[in-house]
Amino acid sequence: MNREEKHVVVSALLEKMQEFGNFYIADTSSLSVEKVNNIRRKCFESGIEMQVAKNTLIKKAIEGLEGDASEIYVALKGQSALLFSTVGNGPAKLIKALRKGSDKPQLKAAYIDSTVFVGDNQLDTLVSLKSREELIGDIIGLLQSPAKNVVSALQSGGNKIAGIVKTLQEREG
Repeated sequence: MNREEKHVVVSALLEKMQEFGNFYIADTSSLSVEKVNNIRRKCFESGIEMQVAKNTLIKKAIEGLEGDASEIYVALKGQSALLFSTVGNGPAKLIKALRKGSDKPQLKAAYIDSTVFVGDNQLDTLVSLKSREELIGDIIGLLQSPAKNVVSALQSGGNKIAGIVKTLQEREG
């Protein structure tokens, strides 16, 4: 691969990293072609893009990201497969599901909205992360709860007020 081809690959990787905002680096070495193809199929079904690239090219692309993601560099050893997703915990859930019955793929590192997670021991933490949509739903639910209470109090209070006014009118009459 010449210098120009490498530059094209690095640019494409950086563009995907910025477009998706989340990416995982997984170790798929020692897996059979059949198992890797199965992983690719599952990724496609889950809306996750998978791409294999050389570690030096991945490092160059990461250097182009805003902020400091240099913690990931320690994970760039051996064979690396990149999993791109718009949902932060999507690839973690997929990796966990794929690992039933084997220890691969291994999580090397993850980059979620400018936060770096390094090591396979972070998988459970990543699985439990809420997606942006889930967080927005939780916030809306929390905001709606007090409003519902106020509306319900006003509705029941309205009946009470009408009853009190009616009782006072009957006393005067």
